[in-house]
Amino acid sequence: MSKFALLFLSLFFGGVFFALFINGAAAFILYEFVYFLNPDNRWWSAQIPGISYSFIASVLMLYALVVKYRFYTEKSPWGEQPAFKWMVLILTMYYLIAPFALSPAMHHTFTFNLTKLFVIIFVAYKLIHSEKLLNLAIWAYVLGATYIGYLATITGRNEFARVEGIGLVDAPDANDTAAAIVPAVVFLMYFAWLGNKKVKLLCVICGALIANGLVLINSRGAFLGVVGGAGLFLLFMLFSLKQRKGQRSMAILIVFLGLSGGLYVTDDQFWSRMQTLEKLDNQEESGSSRVNYWLTTFDMMEEHPMGMGVFGYNVLSPQYLTEEQVGPKGNRAVHSSWFQGLSEIGWLGIGIFFIFLASLYKISRKAKQWVIENGNSESYFHLLALECAFISYLIPATFINRFRAEILYWMILFLLIGIKVYFLQPRKKAIEDKSPADNPNVTRKGYSRP
Repeated sequence: MSKFALLFLSLFFGGVFFALFINGAAAFILYEFVYFLNPDNRWWSAQIPGISYSFIASVLMLYALVVKYRFYTEKSPWGEQPAFKWMVLILTMYYLIAPFALSPAMHHTFTFNLTKLFVIIFVAYKLIHSEKLLNLAIWAYVLGATYIGYLATITGRNEFARVEGIGLVDAPDANDTAAAIVPAVVFLMYFAWLGNKKVKLLCVICGALIANGLVLINSRGAFLGVVGGAGLFLLFMLFSLKQRKGQRSMAILIVFLGLSGGLYVTDDQFWSRMQTLEKLDNQEESGSSRVNYWLTTFDMMEEHPMGMGVFGYNVLSPQYLTEEQVGPKGNRAVHSSWFQGLSEIGWLGIGIFFIFLASLYKISRKAKQWVIENGNSESYFHLLALECAFISYLIPATFINRFRAEILYWMILFLLIGIKVYFLQPRKKAIEDKSPADNPNVTRKGYSRP
């Protein structure tokens, strides 16, 4: 048996044990590892039992929640976060559009997959109820991204200067895979800044493999995601009014090390591809031709304002695009998560999604304000890191179809949990601990005054 197969089985059965007997949150961490290791599609898969490992991890999550439902509900009630009702409405839109979907089989399959994903997100939110568990879940994601970087390193580029065959279950394409590991860069910056020496060393090792993987994959969208997300977090470190001791010095050091490491791992092929972003006069080479696909969505929506369902854009693309644009496959994807959502669930559906993002931003802003008022600058920057990681994924997702991606909703999940453990839980505890003498509306017996 290969070392990878043995490592996977050790992680899997260890995760099962921890989920059953130690902490239910281990089931989600196990789910993360299974997602990145993707045992069904790795070369060592023939050496392990052919079972659905992700399904087992999902069942473990549900079991852990059911067994201690009252405990988890007290710690993590769904009703405190408005985002969850908007997620339910988004999923409802997929079911409502099903009778009108232009590709019923594809729509049914991917709606069912989205349902499973949302169940995972809802359950994981309850299971991960503390800062320690949140950090463990983030580290599981980072280590999974590191494995993808390692796979890219040992696989290398093909004759088309891309890395193929290292994809994930819902992200088989090279661009999708690159986008999935981009947020890890922001998390590594945060942990490298505030971690101890061992954590800093681990961040350097993980960062090197992830950076090398991103360079080898050669995804322009992922490059923009790193620049946007990591750059935004660095700007907060440099210019935020709330400064920790040595914060600006650490930010400058991260910039220096990042640029030095980036220049070391990049090569002429990488920079040659990134320079195509400037060649707007050549739409195919620069990728700006995708704007034509995006604008075509509006033409389609005139006849299908409620949406066309999953793969509906692809079905209609030959009627709205030229043969050259459609290509040899005979259909074309819209190549943008925003326009993908619009084409699948219509104006109402994408409107709900924007309200969902707005509600997430609103409560996150409240959380940051609350932790600052209570003098907790470390929590403030952790929330900023979670926001920037989310943004770093949205940037490459703008150029690929990732509206129903696992990682997109993982980033939302991490941010929701951060808001819970740094804002909702402490605020609730502060209210409960407040004595009747401090509250003029409460009598000695605890009854509220009229």
